[in-house]
Amino acid sequence: MQILKLIAMKKYILPVVFMAISLVCNAIVLNDSLLRVYVAEMLIVGFRGDSVETDPDIARILRDVKPGGIILFDVDLTSGGGLGTRNIKSRAQLAHLTAEMKEIADYPLLIAADQEGGLVQRLKPCYGYSPLPAAFYLGTTVNDPDSTLIYAELMAGELSEAGVNMNLAPELDIYRYDCPVIGALSRGYSSNPDSIVFHSEIVIDRLADKKIIAVGKHFPGHGSATSDSHYGLTDVTATWTPAELVPFKKLIDADMLPAIMTAHIFNRNIDGDNPATLSHKTLTGLLRDQLGFNGVIITDDMYMKGIIDNYSIEDAVIKAINAGADMMIMGNNINTGYEAERPEKIVNLIVKAVKDGRIDESRIVDAHKRIQSLRSHLE
Repeated sequence: MQILKLIAMKKYILPVVFMAISLVCNAIVLNDSLLRVYVAEMLIVGFRGDSVETDPDIARILRDVKPGGIILFDVDLTSGGGLGTRNIKSRAQLAHLTAEMKEIADYPLLIAADQEGGLVQRLKPCYGYSPLPAAFYLGTTVNDPDSTLIYAELMAGELSEAGVNMNLAPELDIYRYDCPVIGALSRGYSSNPDSIVFHSEIVIDRLADKKIIAVGKHFPGHGSATSDSHYGLTDVTATWTPAELVPFKKLIDADMLPAIMTAHIFNRNIDGDNPATLSHKTLTGLLRDQLGFNGVIITDDMYMKGIIDNYSIEDAVIKAINAGADMMIMGNNINTGYEAERPEKIVNLIVKAVKDGRIDESRIVDAHKRIQSLRSHLE
């Protein structure tokens, strides 16, 4: 009888033991070197210059820091410069720059730009690229799928030629004329969430056809804001509605969003204490758990005044990672100033926070796995 009991117990105990062994064997143990690699992958950084030969910052960053991504701008806001003062001057120059960067990087480098169309177009006609209409023109004024398709194919083709493999678009925020950073710039496709989805699907599909990662933005909805988070705290509590989640939810359900960008907005409807980028309730509770998003969560620029005026960069970065962010944009192109060593400093502070127990190592590992999956879209 005792033997039968032991056999019965083994029937249940042994699988549990083997499962525990398997979990230990499959776990990623981060030594100091690997931790730094994984942390650096979480950064999308900006730099000054339009050539590796004449501007050594980018070569040093790619070789020594190895960030997961680079973000390109055409105007250097930190010096008050005009058109062509940052990373983009011409079609030939940009293609050469991105090829140089990919050659230096010994890993699949994400090269990102904001190429929405209209007033938000880093690859501008003055550099030899095609003029692209604003989202509102395509989604509301014309509202014709063939027109959206034509311009989406044109956009994707020029981005591919330029060597840009991540587009910080489409714009999933609802259109409201009184929103200074979305509606006033005609960036939203429509006030109708279903129309936003319809046109965004066309854009995402055309980008994917050219192996370009689409990043839907700005979660959980920036279109109803009456102020601009570039310049200070933006509270949408009184204006935001759950309808603003619909474009994100429908595109997540259709498995069309490999990445989503957060908004630096404060929304008491979701979290009464933290802006969305720093909110566990928003990024993990709502976006991951309720909406079922399994892709990469990318923050908007962490040095925008909506964040940096209210938090130290150390506290903001730690809160964003703990909230669920996988990658963070450090464009180094905000009027808070340029700092050549910023990527190294951010990596150092995150590594220290992990070692001090302020960030759980499992968050870094989770982010790494999602970033690896994201890179598969480039293949």
